[in-house]
Amino acid sequence: MLAFLVRRLALSLITLFLLSVMVFLGGQVLPGNVGRAILGPFADQRAVDALNHSLGVDRPLLIQYGSWIWNFLHGDMGTSYVFRAPVAPFVIDALGNSMKLALVAFVLVVPIGILGGVIAALNFNRPLDRIISLGGLSVTVLPEFVTGIILILIFGVWLRWLPIAAAWPKGAGFFTQLYYLILPSLPLFLVLFGYIARMARSGMIEALDSDYTRTAVLKGLPWRTVIWRHVLRNALLPTITVIATQTGYLIGGLVVIETLFRYQGIGSLIFTAARGKDFPMLEAGILTIGIVYAVATLVADFLYSVLNPRIRLGAEQ
Repeated sequence: MLAFLVRRLALSLITLFLLSVMVFLGGQVLPGNVGRAILGPFADQRAVDALNHSLGVDRPLLIQYGSWIWNFLHGDMGTSYVFRAPVAPFVIDALGNSMKLALVAFVLVVPIGILGGVIAALNFNRPLDRIISLGGLSVTVLPEFVTGIILILIFGVWLRWLPIAAAWPKGAGFFTQLYYLILPSLPLFLVLFGYIARMARSGMIEALDSDYTRTAVLKGLPWRTVIWRHVLRNALLPTITVIATQTGYLIGGLVVIETLFRYQGIGSLIFTAARGKDFPMLEAGILTIGIVYAVATLVADFLYSVLNPRIRLGAEQ
């Protein structure tokens, strides 16, 4: 199992390296001039050139990349071109906000999605199975801004049960913050529910049709014991990978939701940095999301190897 995890770690490091290169080069090909974007269209060209030189954006690309990645590895994410302040506090605060929103959506969608998939599998080819499967997939294909606007109209405008903006008052406590995050988390719930429920359903159907399930039933074990001890452990293996994959989306793919609900998360931060040609902020934000995604994938691989003996035996051979 250790060899399996080491290989996964090496693959994650290679992926992060390639991501850092693509992010850096992507920032360089964005149209526009950094100095001009900061000083404005009417600034003197000499002032623009001087600012570009002081920021180091006129150096060779290889030197810029090497300096940036070296400082990043040592905890220095650079200095924002727009705010003229260290990038790290902005990224850390935004990441913390996005993690709060992602955690609320995660707590809602994972148990309900798994439960929906299990119920659908236990009612295979029955009306309840079709309702859960088709309903989950139907809301999955809807864009977040569509479901977000509909939910705002229903719960924020017509019923007035929830606030339409996720910006809670300064100094708000845990339950107040949770109250403000419920509505933004619902579009994420609708997007992810179909994926998780479908994977859980497929795993359950396969496990229910397996030899070990039939053996457990023939031994006379209670049906509840068969489901909990024999079926669920094997049925949820593919679901773990899906959940880990969606964790990266929950952290970094929130640009639409955070913009719609005026929430200061890392998705909104990256979008603002891209518009303002703030390359240090943009690069640090995207690479931070990549690191979170890589860590989530490694955790999923570890859980998968623990729950699946074939991974451990294959690594030992």
